[in-house]
This record gives sequence, structure tokens and C-alpha cells, in this order.
Amino acid sequence: METIIFSSNIAQDLQRYLSTKKYSKLGLIMDSQTINHCYPILSDDLPAHSMYAFEAGEKHKNLDSCQGIWQWMTETNLDRKSLIVNIGGGVAGDMGGFCASTYKRGIRFVNIPTTLLSQVDASVGGKLGIDFNGFKNHIGIFNQPEGVLISDEFLQTLPEAELRSGYAEVIKHGLIRNENYFQSLKAENWQNQKWKDIISVSVGIKREVVDKDPKEEGLRKILNFGHTIGHAIESHYLDTPYHLLHGEAIAIGMLTEAFLSHKFLRMPQADLESIEQKLLAIYGKISIADADFDAIIKRCFQDKKNDGESLNFSLLKKIGTCDFNIVVGREAVIEALEYYNSLDD
Repeated sequence: METIIFSSNIAQDLQRYLSTKKYSKLGLIMDSQTINHCYPILSDDLPAHSMYAFEAGEKHKNLDSCQGIWQWMTETNLDRKSLIVNIGGGVAGDMGGFCASTYKRGIRFVNIPTTLLSQVDASVGGKLGIDFNGFKNHIGIFNQPEGVLISDEFLQTLPEAELRSGYAEVIKHGLIRNENYFQSLKAENWQNQKWKDIISVSVGIKREVVDKDPKEEGLRKILNFGHTIGHAIESHYLDTPYHLLHGEAIAIGMLTEAFLSHKFLRMPQADLESIEQKLLAIYGKISIADADFDAIIKRCFQDKKNDGESLNFSLLKKIGTCDFNIVVGREAVIEALEYYNSLDD
């Protein structure tokens, strides 16, 4: 199990943490935005290090970027006693951890998530990987970081759209595990939050689930509520002018999968309406062309929860209670997408 440190002074806490570690060389991996906005918060207190920055954005979470990272590791002469610190959002943690875990059959790494999304989601659970041929997180492994340092200081560096994207995963945690938490989350003035408290609760929910099922053989699948359709939509529009941030796509996924929850698990109509109200107030809606339905459904079939030709969903029995391995047919997914298009934003 990784060590998670909730920090009030990230520069000092990272310096203190590294002073307790033995390593031959220290390497930092971050993206082109993090190096400008977040690295300066840490740089004065860091010991000697090398660093590598890749192009920011989900579309760069691929094998080409990994090759660049592995080449840098090789040219820097990092050995198996080296330590990597991944600084940034989910892409940095996923890809940096994946590269560290596969370089020389694995070197240690630490994650410093700097976005709300990575702090409440990717920071916990040891899922590492990259996108491949347009499929989200298609290549990867499970491997835990040695430590995760989380600080809400970094949230001040985020554009509002990125903060809102991360908030979708916060909402999901309430939906799958804690009704009171969901009801407490703001829709109006959602930007005005006690972020430190929210991060702590969300990390606690995810960690409790992951500790019970580290390799996603059962219970951990509930963390994918909203992600079967959401990931498919995110991937489908990734290289188009309609590009959606992860949380924006997951909000669509949660709305469509809430509809499926009502249809298949008889989640109360009042719960469906409550979910609609909160998500639409924060994320609004887009229009998904009927012509895109087939391509989106084909991407759903690449979801890692599926067995053979079945689409396996994680769906809500009610707000706060989620079940998994619910088989849903193609026509029902079309019905869910039509339902989403019918909503008033």
C-alpha cells in the first residue's frame, strides 16, 4: 500500500520525504504546463535532480511519449536504485509510473498529483498505463508508487475547466459509495469549496475500495461507474474540435449510466432526477450525433471490464450503492445516448 501524505506545505514536505529515501539519482517527470506552473513551487527545496518534460495533453499519453521518457532515462544513466518523481495530472502519474515500472524491469517512483482529477482519482490504486490506437488506458499494469504527496496548493494553478473536470470524479465517489457526500456537494457556486476536505473524503472512499480489491477482480469495478460510456465518448472526440476533458466526458457517462441504472437495477426515479439536476447544472450538455452512436458503442466493447462479447457495466442500485458486472445490450446503450440527447440543459 502506498504512503499518502496530505501536505500543507508541499515544498517542505517533499524535501523532508526525499531526505528519508536512499537513491542513486533523482529524476523528475512532468508535462510542458506543469514545468511552468507547478515545478517553481518545488524547485528551490529539491535536491540535485534531472528532469524530463513531455507535451501536455491526453493525446500525448502514448508509446511515442514513453519512448522519449525511456530514452531520457537511458541517457541520464538512471539505474535500478534511482527514484522517479512524477509531477502533474493523471497523464504524468499514469505514464510516468508506467515508464518507471518498465524501465530496467522497474524502478521506484513517487507521485505528486497537481490537478483535482489526479488527486482524487489517479493518485490512489496503482493503475498505470497509456492510450493505444485511440483506446483509453489500453496498455498498462498495476504497480503502486512508494508515496503520494497531495496538496491543494496546486489547485490555484488550474484553469476552471480543469477544476470542473476533476469535480466529476468527486461526484462519482458520492454516487457509488456515500449518498450524504453526494448530497453535500455543491452544484451552484461549485468552485467555492473546502477542497482539502473534499480531497480527503474522496481519497478515503477510493482507498477503501481499492484496499478490498487491488486488481479490480470485483468490487473495484464500481469505481468505473460512468466510465464505460464516458471513456468511449472521450476517446471518440479526442482528436476532433469537439474534444472533451476527462471529467466532461465522465459527466455524460454518469448521466447515461444513471439512466441504465434506473432501467436495469430500478434505481429510483427521484435519484435519477437528482443526478440529472446536479450534473447538468455543472456540466451542461452537448449534442451527440446519431451518426456517432455506432463508433461510441464499438469503443464501449473495448472497455476492460467486458468479458467476451458482453458489455459489463457498473450501475447504481440507488445513490450511494453501486453494483458491478451488469450485462447491458447494444440497444440499451443506444437508448441511453438518446435519453442524454433528450435532456434539457
